[in-house]
Amino acid sequence: MAPPKSTAKSAKKFDKKEKIFHPNSRKAGQLVRTQLRKSKLIELAKERSKKFGSQIDFYSFFFTVLPPDSGALSLQDLHTVVRDIWLTRFDAELEEEKASRRKGRPKSTREQKLEELKLKEAEDYRTGFEVIDLTDPVNVDLFRRWDQKEAAFVQQLRFVRISSTTPDLIVVSKPGKHPLLLRQQAKENAMNAPEQDMDLDEAPLLMEPPSRFASTIMAMDGSI
Repeated sequence: MAPPKSTAKSAKKFDKKEKIFHPNSRKAGQLVRTQLRKSKLIELAKERSKKFGSQIDFYSFFFTVLPPDSGALSLQDLHTVVRDIWLTRFDAELEEEKASRRKGRPKSTREQKLEELKLKEAEDYRTGFEVIDLTDPVNVDLFRRWDQKEAAFVQQLRFVRISSTTPDLIVVSKPGKHPLLLRQQAKENAMNAPEQDMDLDEAPLLMEPPSRFASTIMAMDGSI
């Protein structure tokens, strides 16, 4: 007599149970490697999200300091924004942490992190602080188009380094990859090209090979 249907179904469910592999078997090793790779990818995704999140916060700050009724900033204004606003943004919170700490008590974790961040950013500003170039009109116009969400758009723009030790110097760290910036760079290169050609034409004799003047030199020697 055939077994009841319920018994047959139970047997099938039992057969479909997940197999248990020996810890030292090849299949178990494959499963472990797969799980490790998945965990690593998750951690990388978290780090990537954290990185781009901090970048967006950084870009958003400088987006908000753009004056609504004017174009690019002067280099002096850019220094003022970095020195007096960006680098001091946690000063009030740091003072609150210090005030709330009872005498003789160690610093809180938050206070330590804020002090470390403040020292690091001050050192960055001393040696060369990288920031979106808000002194270039084309770059500023492009920056105003940003939706304050996608970091990839801002990364196409022009970045410069400024330093507290040399406030009159601005160094281009990333010329920018946006088509409008590339077009602007091409125009600047074309404008500088005639000046270079003129410099070469002013001393044409220096560019000629010495053999060209060999006969002239011999004739002058003979006349003497």
